[in-house]
Amino acid sequence: MSSSQDSSGKGKTSGSRGNNRNRSGARGNTSSKSKDPAKKKGKPTPPRVRELGWDVKPPAAKKPNKKEGIRLNKYIANSGICSRREADTYIATGLVTVNGKIVNEMGHKVELTDDVRFDGRRLSPEQNTYVLLNKPKGFATTDSESKGNTVMDLVANASSAKIKPFGRLGRNSTGLLLFTNDDEFRQKFTKKGIARLFHIELDKNLKAADLKKIKDGLKIDEKLISVEEVSYINNAPKKEIGLKIKHTGNSVIRTIFEHLGYDTVRIDCVTIGPLTKKDLPRGRWKHLSQQDIDMFARL
Repeated sequence: MSSSQDSSGKGKTSGSRGNNRNRSGARGNTSSKSKDPAKKKGKPTPPRVRELGWDVKPPAAKKPNKKEGIRLNKYIANSGICSRREADTYIATGLVTVNGKIVNEMGHKVELTDDVRFDGRRLSPEQNTYVLLNKPKGFATTDSESKGNTVMDLVANASSAKIKPFGRLGRNSTGLLLFTNDDEFRQKFTKKGIARLFHIELDKNLKAADLKKIKDGLKIDEKLISVEEVSYINNAPKKEIGLKIKHTGNSVIRTIFEHLGYDTVRIDCVTIGPLTKKDLPRGRWKHLSQQDIDMFARL
């Protein structure tokens, strides 16, 4: 009976009309918006939906914080001059500026690149760090990662602070090299220089007349190059020279001797300011003591 009823047009028509009446009645009694009870305003998401990790309406994306960075009091405390509580007091009394403007708002955030000053002195978000390296050959004095082996590889474990080399030593030069994140230190000694003593070996003996020329000062490319001291090394051939100079690079040393007709075979920095290589083997580094730092302050 069911097969013949399915194949007759009458059966189809009757069934179709019945279905239309049911749908019509549904439209008349219930709003189309209420088809999905989960979407009804104020109605919670069904448990099965929550279980499967679905949601009727995805949560709104969290808006990014407009101002990244760190709180000003933490920035000041990280510089090592005081605690966070004391920093709050200094901020409230107007002793702190950010990019030239007084800031006394608690909770103010700053970027690492901002110029933050306490009582006129620029601060670093890290405590001042000073590292002394006895550089071996084969390492370039740069913080660029595209230059092969660099001195930064040698001091990678010395500090989490962003220290950089102060002054330069050529890739094949050796000796003392100082690293710091102290901007004031760098500015001060870039301007006035730090005396460094070099042990230099030439390709031939240095003539006494040329030694005197260096001592008196040489004019090269219209620039006067003066040195602090220059002399032969005691109990060594006269091609070994001690030279003290305040320039921060060592290319000037090669320039001096090339101007006089000599090639430099070896350049070794044996002292920098008040620091020496004593108890610091080649390739090793150490942190400066407070006594070392105080000696620099007196220069």
